[in-house]
Amino acid sequence: MRPKIYVFGDSITEGSFGDGGWGASLAHHFSRTVDVVLRGYSGYNTRWALKVLDKAFPAAGGGGDDAAPLAITVFFGANDACLPDRCSAFQHVPLHEYRHNLHSIISIFKKRWPKTQILLISPPPIDEDARLKYPYVENTMGMPERTNEAAGAYAKACVSVAAECGIPVIDLWTKMQQYAGWKKACLSDGLHLAQTGNKIVFEEVITKLRDVGLSLESLPIDLPLISDIDPSNPLKSFEN
Repeated sequence: MRPKIYVFGDSITEGSFGDGGWGASLAHHFSRTVDVVLRGYSGYNTRWALKVLDKAFPAAGGGGDDAAPLAITVFFGANDACLPDRCSAFQHVPLHEYRHNLHSIISIFKKRWPKTQILLISPPPIDEDARLKYPYVENTMGMPERTNEAAGAYAKACVSVAAECGIPVIDLWTKMQQYAGWKKACLSDGLHLAQTGNKIVFEEVITKLRDVGLSLESLPIDLPLISDIDPSNPLKSFEN
């Protein structure tokens, strides 16, 4: 069986297998080498992620579907960072708990699969004006349920947790704001990713995976390529 890479996160992960999404691009990039497996849950925060982790992932041991994945991306924080006094307060997780939950998720994965590479991705920046146009629930207050300042605090915590755990991280909050016109170029509704945003995440994930030794050059191709099959005796290629 092909090795796996799991992508674990909220709606920004769940929607990543759509047209032009970073998850779809990842699956295309690793075609014939790795199965990229989606574990995205729209609206989830780290508190809820911990509750469903055992249902979302196989137990350790055995082989086949139970084999340790090559890598797991963990991409939460956008919902944790909802403000506690705004319309999406039910998704809010306090900053100190967010840090604790990330540590717990990483610890569980490391205990289950010690050799699996874990990659943290911080929440993206927020376009507050756009969020007023796309509230998830009725917004009677007329104020954005998320702010860029709050998202930045959670991104900083994500980067800090990665350093404490000795694992790679993508500081998406900082990275995206380096692009001119990032609010419209990178985000479709002030939160979720537009084409440029998806491209940034894909390129950053590929770079971080390459840095830990996971690349097309280092991974074996699954079954013979058509260019390696002898036209005069095609079945010979499948004997070994």
